[in-house]
Amino acid sequence: MKHGLEAAEEHPVHLLHREATEKIIGAALEVHQQPGYGFLERVYQRALQVELVRRGCSAEVETRIQVLCKGVVVGDYDADLLVDSCVVVEIKVAADYDRHDEAQLLNELKATGLKVGLLLNFGRTKVAHRRLVF
Repeated sequence: MKHGLEAAEEHPVHLLHREATEKIIGAALEVHQQPGYGFLERVYQRALQVELVRRGCSAEVETRIQVLCKGVVVGDYDADLLVDSCVVVEIKVAADYDRHDEAQLLNELKATGLKVGLLLNFGRTKVAHRRLVF
């Protein structure tokens, strides 16, 4: 099992949940054009949900993810978006990503048992994305 970041263009034919990730990235590019950049994460979260639903995806906002230890809930996360029940999306509005952003998404993937996550950064003049495969 490969852990870590994987650029979307590295394995275009063999991407896990390729169709979903392509739709998410396409929707993010559309959302970044309108309303544009400079808004709070919540604005992009809601706009992305609307655009994904318009494109035929299921997109759940603020999905509660429980962290279990020996069958006992010891914590939880709220994922920004869960798309098609297979991709966790974390939305950022910053000049750049930091290691905490990647760690947060990795923890959400571990807690859900899902394999694919996307970090989307709307804090630049051009939307940036990173695909994380756990």
